[in-house]
Amino acid sequence: MKTRQQRAKDAVQPHRHTGRGRKAPLRRPRGLKTRRAILRKAVNLASLEGLEGLTIGKLASALRISKSGLFAHFGSKEDLQCAVVDAARDIFVEKVVRPAYEFQGLKRLRALCENWLCYGEGRVFPGGCFFSAASLEFDDRPGRVRDQIVELMKKWLKNLEHAAREAQLVGEIKKEADVRQLAFEIQALAMGANWSSRLFRDPSAFRLVRGAILQRIEQATGTVQSRE
Repeated sequence: MKTRQQRAKDAVQPHRHTGRGRKAPLRRPRGLKTRRAILRKAVNLASLEGLEGLTIGKLASALRISKSGLFAHFGSKEDLQCAVVDAARDIFVEKVVRPAYEFQGLKRLRALCENWLCYGEGRVFPGGCFFSAASLEFDDRPGRVRDQIVELMKKWLKNLEHAAREAQLVGEIKKEADVRQLAFEIQALAMGANWSSRLFRDPSAFRLVRGAILQRIEQATGTVQSRE
């Protein structure tokens, strides 16, 4: 049986994208450490300038290393973009998902929401929520990068929905509540917070959305009356 930590990782873990018909090369520990350092820099750059604005040349310049050195790690711009999405996913899991898996049901749902709000408000990525921005950037761009983002966002929504459904099964959320709708609304509110924070530089965005999300959860639990 899987541990909670393993389930947390599986909840947002996509299949590794290594290109069609290619096997990921084996890397020595030192090479892995170097690659992680490169990817952390790349994630920060992409969060500010977008994945399309991230090139091997620009990253090499920011790291003050040769382009040929980066080609040893990433064979193409698309390979680099996919690796950056993977790296951002790992950070997201560590900051948002894994801590919430210490709880179950309603507590897990609330923890997922609060962890996401702290992650966004705390600027874990300098450009705000990496996946909110990447979702908008690649919503109409077919290809491996978009497929990877879609898979991750679907799993994140499933995380929210599963926690809500678990809460519903033990009576913490009303039987008639639509947990899929609840998960959708929570995510929509969260993306709205990131949008307002970044576009308007609104310092109150996350505080306002925190209240809205808590109210929506309370409506689902029946602790407050819906305005409908």
